[in-house]
Amino acid sequence: MFDIDRWREIFQSIGKNKMRTFLGAFTVALGIFIFTVLYGMGNGLKTTFKSFFVDDATNVIFIYPGNTSEAYKGFKEGRRIQLKNDDIEDILNVFGDKIEYYSARVYKSAQALYNNETGNYSIRGVHPQHQFLENNIMIEGRYINEKDVLNKTRVTVIGRLVEEDLFKTEKALGKFLELNGITYKVVGVFKDAGGDNEERMIYTPVSTTQLVHMNTDHIDHISLSYNREIGVNGARKLAGDLSKYLKEKHFISPKDRSGIFIRSVFENFEQNMQFANVLQIIVLWIGIGTLFAGAIGIGNIMVFVVKERTKELGIRKALGATPGSIVGLILQESIFITALAGYLGLVIAVFTLSSIGNGLEDYFITDPQVNTSTVVSATVILVLVGALAGYVPARRAAKIKPIVALSDD
Repeated sequence: MFDIDRWREIFQSIGKNKMRTFLGAFTVALGIFIFTVLYGMGNGLKTTFKSFFVDDATNVIFIYPGNTSEAYKGFKEGRRIQLKNDDIEDILNVFGDKIEYYSARVYKSAQALYNNETGNYSIRGVHPQHQFLENNIMIEGRYINEKDVLNKTRVTVIGRLVEEDLFKTEKALGKFLELNGITYKVVGVFKDAGGDNEERMIYTPVSTTQLVHMNTDHIDHISLSYNREIGVNGARKLAGDLSKYLKEKHFISPKDRSGIFIRSVFENFEQNMQFANVLQIIVLWIGIGTLFAGAIGIGNIMVFVVKERTKELGIRKALGATPGSIVGLILQESIFITALAGYLGLVIAVFTLSSIGNGLEDYFITDPQVNTSTVVSATVILVLVGALAGYVPARRAAKIKPIVALSDD
């Protein structure tokens, strides 16, 4: 219940100890300010790290061929390993239950021509599931499908910027585009969060690219995504098993580290996020330490308050005040000072983060901010800190005996 007399006493006490109250409150406000700003910047660092991987799914494993560094089973060192279509088929047969999506990639460059507009672009021959591995978003038409791959159809899916470059104000969908003098039908236009480079890509069915440009079944590398149910440890084991299997198939020494390369997006992503999490934990402890420093300051203030009001508190007890009411009075004052200072520091911190915006992108901090759960947690911490700061002097006040208080000088 609201007690106007108690609040009047609290404000009178604060007025008598203005400097000590200000210094204690300033420490609390500074602590919550530092905690919130650094925590928000930690979130901004996480946002930047996540943006590094937004172009691809985070559960992707890439398989690249290399050159052997050791002689093995009659083969000389320095042999170039060539991946082929049957490598994908064999991988699916052996590891299919652990694989979500798959695609080959065949890289070529081409001069694209539409009417009088020309440009040089990179072509990727891919399977239909490449859309989910690359996180391509269709804005017109469709992606490459299994029928295109099976029939070696001359169709293409182009990036948004390719459409802008070559087709200007026209819609590319359904039009015919020449790539190195060979005509393809545009069946789709996509956008990609990876940025301009990705949106200037041209995709064709992998079988069409192999036939038209090479007349072989060679592929440049394989992309796979694992089923997330197997977890990070399962994915790590899968990467190792894939390496072992392909080395055996291509007669590469098990100790050879350059014949086949396996790159896992999840490992880079995990390492970066762990680094960001460690920074946030450090920030958390710095903030908590600063808050406790503020609590000590508030506690010191309340100790002086209790000492200065010893006679008054003794008279209260002599007139029938209960220890609980005295503890409540001291705690209420302590929590009020802490909460008010903390909220002020929190508001200033949120405003500071909002003002920073993307101004720290050069330092890998993008859109620093704190979420609602963090604000709620900070509020709970403030109340606990205020209660902790006032509890010890409040207990001391509650134990004062009237006869001792009245004789206090």
